[in-house]
Amino acid sequence: MTDSTPRLTSHVDGSIGWIVFDSPRRHNAMSVGMWEAIPAAMAALEADPAVRVVVLRGAGDQAFVSGADISQFDDVRDSVEANERYEAIGDAGMARIAACTKPTIAMLQGWCLGGGVAIALNCDLRIADESMRFGVPAARLGIGYRWRGIKKLVDTVGAPNAREIFLTARRFDAATALRMGFLNRLVARGELEAAVRAECELIAANAPMTMAAVKLAIDEIQRASPHLDAAKMEAATRGVFASEDFIEGRRAFMEKRPPRFNGR
Repeated sequence: MTDSTPRLTSHVDGSIGWIVFDSPRRHNAMSVGMWEAIPAAMAALEADPAVRVVVLRGAGDQAFVSGADISQFDDVRDSVEANERYEAIGDAGMARIAACTKPTIAMLQGWCLGGGVAIALNCDLRIADESMRFGVPAARLGIGYRWRGIKKLVDTVGAPNAREIFLTARRFDAATALRMGFLNRLVARGELEAAVRAECELIAANAPMTMAAVKLAIDEIQRASPHLDAAKMEAATRGVFASEDFIEGRRAFMEKRPPRFNGR
């Protein structure tokens, strides 16, 4: 089986379903169309009885996903309302990855930034080679970050590491990612695909219903506390997208200059 959508492809190779983010000239930055294509691609692989595990990867060897395609922001995130529509599309894609009843693996090499980190966090396992660099540049770009995505990172790396990742907007190397707990495994350059295929072979031999039940249980255990003030967090994020700093951040990025934030 081979199915393609613009800049996102999916295919089956034995027991492995592959999803490829294919925009190498932009380091696989996520366009709106790529976000929109995720649910159908995931659903098709999940419905295929031959598929036992799904691997998500970037095209080429320079990036997994380098974040959202900021060149589209003036068109698709130019107001609070437009941004909410954009966020809903991205949320639907990531939710579909997280909801997959089959095990999912993020195969990481090169850049894994912003939305790429979010996609990887919604996979069950993250395996990288030594070329991988990750970070969340939201604070450097003046972009709001939804609380569910923050919670995913906190659940994975812990609050102290999550604070460092978000507040510094720094890019971290693969060894640091492993130490923080972002990665499950780190392998040498040139060994990544073989390592991922070996992991898939191990997983494919396991009982599908057992794995699906375990995934469900882990998700339920990690559900948000009822004491969280989600409305307060959403209001703070909406305020970011309504700010002058949000406009300045994307303009500075496109103009290749340091941003001048004023806190308004």
